[in-house]
Amino acid sequence: MTRELRFFSLAAPSRFYRVAGWLAPWCYSAALLLALAGLYVGFMVAPTDATQGEAYRIIFVHVPAAWMSMVLYLVMAFWAVIGWAFNARLASMVARALAPTGAMFTFLALWTGAFWGKPTWGTWWVWDARLTSELILLFLYFGYMALVSAIEDTRRADHAGALLALVGAVNIPVIYFSVRWWNTLHQGATISMTAAPTMAHTMLTAMLLMTLAFWAYAFAVVFVRTRALILERERGSDWVRALLQPSKEATP
Repeated sequence: MTRELRFFSLAAPSRFYRVAGWLAPWCYSAALLLALAGLYVGFMVAPTDATQGEAYRIIFVHVPAAWMSMVLYLVMAFWAVIGWAFNARLASMVARALAPTGAMFTFLALWTGAFWGKPTWGTWWVWDARLTSELILLFLYFGYMALVSAIEDTRRADHAGALLALVGAVNIPVIYFSVRWWNTLHQGATISMTAAPTMAHTMLTAMLLMTLAFWAYAFAVVFVRTRALILERERGSDWVRALLQPSKEATP
């Protein structure tokens, strides 16, 4: 019983605020170090691709960004539904905090994909199944953020956003399996869970380092953004007033 109480106490906004404040700087530092290492290995150590030449190096940013765009949407939908189903305030705030980061990674995936497509396909954009479904994902992120911001009542906004996020999750398997379901210009999976990697070890290392860097960055910004949402929503709580009191007293 004591362990259960300790576990559920982590869901308290006041506890999360303190823990997130401690973790965020470490996550930012890890993101910077991992990104520097990943970019160095990817652009300086990894060999030139025999088919695509130097242009292929964009995958060290493009592929991790595409992975993050899909995974973060699922994580956002999960926490939004948890907040809806169990009336968990913190879960809904985490979902809101995830949306801008997920949208950023989706835009980054589309933007770097265009830079990859120009030398590879001869055009910046094609209405390919993978690209089109990824663009729809960006619109879903924008739609979620617009919807929860347009409704003044935060509880109704969280519920409406959770419904949209849940319905939009159907698009994730469409993105992932689009290269199998349809004839597309986009190449197949770079890394498969059921087969050995086909790329050089240095390429794989660079991609994994960049993926870890993106994860660390995502954790950091979500922690910071959630802390801001906690202060906004819990401003009537005693612990928030006590937290902000010193800064008010210091103001002349």
